[in-house]
Amino acid sequence: MSKILVIEDEAAIRRVLVKILSEENSTYQVEEAEDGLSGIEKIKNEDYDLVLCDIKMPKMDGVEVLEATKKIKPEIPIVMISGHGDLDTAVNTMRLGAFDYISKPPDLNRLLNTVRNALDKKELVVENKILKKKVSQKYEMIGESIAISKIKDMIDKVAPTDARVLITGPNGTGKELVAHWLHEKSERSRGALIEVNCAAIPSELIESELFGHVKGAFTSANKDRAGKFEAANGGTVFLDEIGDMSLSAQAKVLRALQENKIQRVGSDKDIKVDVRVIAATNKDLKKEIEDGKFREDLYHRLAVILVEVPALNDRRDDIPLLINHFAEKIANEQGTAVKSFSDKAIKQLQEYDWTGNIRELRNVVERLIILGGKEVSETDVQLFASK
Repeated sequence: MSKILVIEDEAAIRRVLVKILSEENSTYQVEEAEDGLSGIEKIKNEDYDLVLCDIKMPKMDGVEVLEATKKIKPEIPIVMISGHGDLDTAVNTMRLGAFDYISKPPDLNRLLNTVRNALDKKELVVENKILKKKVSQKYEMIGESIAISKIKDMIDKVAPTDARVLITGPNGTGKELVAHWLHEKSERSRGALIEVNCAAIPSELIESELFGHVKGAFTSANKDRAGKFEAANGGTVFLDEIGDMSLSAQAKVLRALQENKIQRVGSDKDIKVDVRVIAATNKDLKKEIEDGKFREDLYHRLAVILVEVPALNDRRDDIPLLINHFAEKIANEQGTAVKSFSDKAIKQLQEYDWTGNIRELRNVVERLIILGGKEVSETDVQLFASK
């Protein structure tokens, strides 16, 4: 059901618009307002999918309604209704954020097409907000320990800047969560976050993956292909497991950071890129530098801000919160009721040696939910959480 508000001071035109929309689609719920002030009151108190608004009205004209609505509920598309002498004003309202305008008397096809297009846009905006909310929940950082609180504070300070960040910590601690939150809280959040697992890509292909290639650059290069840096233009590149990157690729990444330029494999043409680089590793890069496996100049370029993610054993206070979080998430995924854990079961899990960190804890929680009783008990932990 799409809810539409018609704001029009001429009763005859208002009735025509309501009649046309109501008869066109039974899912349209059309309401009326006889002037701008009453229209704004309705917009404040109701949720509309579309507003049709006349320009010349007493008390409050259409331009004022448009400006007020954009402050109150900016996601609502507004179609302006213009008389012959209002066309210049109608065009100007587009600059102020109106979706479109239609002239009086309204052409039936033009009116209905504009309404359908505006409703489609509103639906898309809502879907994008839901998707973004899901993404945020997917990468939510759970924990209230001192260590995690410091990381959250660091993210809040660093995210709005373009500073490069190097995230360190053992496998399974959630380094990718830090990267996602840095991106989502940044000015680049509307751009893409492109992830590259440097350990999963063969060394001979990493340069092509990062920077792209031109046709004929190597045997299987049968067409030009953009790389991850180009795909992330205006956004963020997350180089995970960067300690596994070849020295040759490191040199090219260094140049990209220094000059904001890349070259596709097989080409000598520079391509400008505007990306923020976030990197992560479970290796001791200073030791890798000593062993000649990592470039010191690249390390200093990447490590403008250092974020160290602690092992789960160093943040045991967060384990009860993590257990509850995973229990709810697994129940949602499986379409079942949330299973609780007894206090003794949680206490026992807090005492485990979590060598696999959060990733291991999540697997154990899922196993206990599947194999344990209605409430996961201390006995269930002893039986099914074997290391």
